[in-house]
Amino acid sequence: MNLRINSYFFRLFVLVISVFLVDFAFNKSCHADESKISKETIEILSKVGQATAEIVDAVKPAVVNISTTRTIKTQGGFDPFFDDPFFRRFFGDRFKAPKERKSSGLGSGVIVDSNGYILTANHVIQGSEEIKVTLSDKREFMGKIVGSDAMSDIAVIKIEAKDLPVVKMGNSSKLRVGETVLAIGSPYGLSQTVTMGIVSAVGRANVGIADYEDFIQTDAAINPGNSGGALVNVRGELVGINTAIFSTSGGYQGIGFAVPTSMAKAVMDSLINKGKVVRGWIGVAIQNLTPELAKQFNLSEDKGVLIGDVVEDGPADKAGLQRGDVIIEFDGKKIEDPNQLRNKVAVTEPGQEIEVKIIREGKNLIKKIIVGELPSEIHKLSKGEYNNSLSGIAVQNITSELIERLGLPSKIYGVIIEDIDEESPAFGILKEGDVILEINRQKITNMKDYDKVVSKIKSDKEILLLIYRERATIYITLPGKKSE
Repeated sequence: MNLRINSYFFRLFVLVISVFLVDFAFNKSCHADESKISKETIEILSKVGQATAEIVDAVKPAVVNISTTRTIKTQGGFDPFFDDPFFRRFFGDRFKAPKERKSSGLGSGVIVDSNGYILTANHVIQGSEEIKVTLSDKREFMGKIVGSDAMSDIAVIKIEAKDLPVVKMGNSSKLRVGETVLAIGSPYGLSQTVTMGIVSAVGRANVGIADYEDFIQTDAAINPGNSGGALVNVRGELVGINTAIFSTSGGYQGIGFAVPTSMAKAVMDSLINKGKVVRGWIGVAIQNLTPELAKQFNLSEDKGVLIGDVVEDGPADKAGLQRGDVIIEFDGKKIEDPNQLRNKVAVTEPGQEIEVKIIREGKNLIKKIIVGELPSEIHKLSKGEYNNSLSGIAVQNITSELIERLGLPSKIYGVIIEDIDEESPAFGILKEGDVILEINRQKITNMKDYDKVVSKIKSDKEILLLIYRERATIYITLPGKKSE
């Protein structure tokens, strides 16, 4: 009996000692781990955190939430079966009647003037019937569209308020890849959300978001609802307007795009002061200079842009530029691709005389061009502003680059549809990528032909189209607008 008691106390003693040793070892390990974080490290990281918080505190009050409401019309009966006379004899036009539904959207904006001017993305407010702006202090205002520009995806709205907090404009042209940036907006309606990342790239083009592209690429998390929000540098300066993400899932995947302030500010100033966007224009059709083309033109390198055509009596024509010339510099800046030249020309004030360096038959020449204003009909074409069933359709000329990228026949003519507004009468009938070959049996070879024909079609007239789609040509009719 005593032996059993002694054995029991012995085991209890061993257990207590074991627990004590484990606890001692654990505490010693924890203290050892804590001792590895130096005071200097903690101070550095604390300073970084405090600096980031200071930037956010300075910028957040000027970033707003934008919610919109609009009515979307959808055309019923897109199947050709519903156009069959036999079918319509029994069922009439009920399947052709347009349907309406209310749609709401969320986005962000940045206050750039204390009197209520707000910079945002065009697609955030496009087609809106009602715009509600919520400030960081929860005050709500109704917003009014001052102007918008689909070609750069920038818009300006205004609210009736005074002494509002603003964000200072930064110089986006000085941004370097690797710089730290913050994105502030309302992803998924979660207002005043802040994310941090770096500048992944600058000068991104050919993304397919807008006509004029010079995007800042960042890995700062951007999600639906961030559009129109602020991208700021470490000085708390606005360097970009967040506009889009690259995603296969609809959410953040590490690639976001922002319109640089160098472009956004020029568009904003023009919309506020002139009521429209005034862009420079020199009147040339340009294309990439590929290694194969460089070889054909006896060039030592494939840098610059090749002139494929010159508009008669346009600024370039008057300056003596010709088809086959290669532009390598514009206003002292080296030119390496068409988007770079297009953007530089666009932000140049019309009336300025600019030196252009070209290569012609192996010789370097300097030409002086007086930059003109982008003609209004080109604006109209890009936005599809017509009073008939082709309204809301943006088209562009077919280029060798598009032929290769979309797998089109090499000898195809016409214009290609690049965008269709949801409110267009042709929405759901035509689609992006369709090539319009004929309109009302008239051959279309370029945007000039397209404008000439479409501008003369009355709103109540049906339109017969011959289009190229999915390796076949088909006829499609667009109904005219019925008189009330």
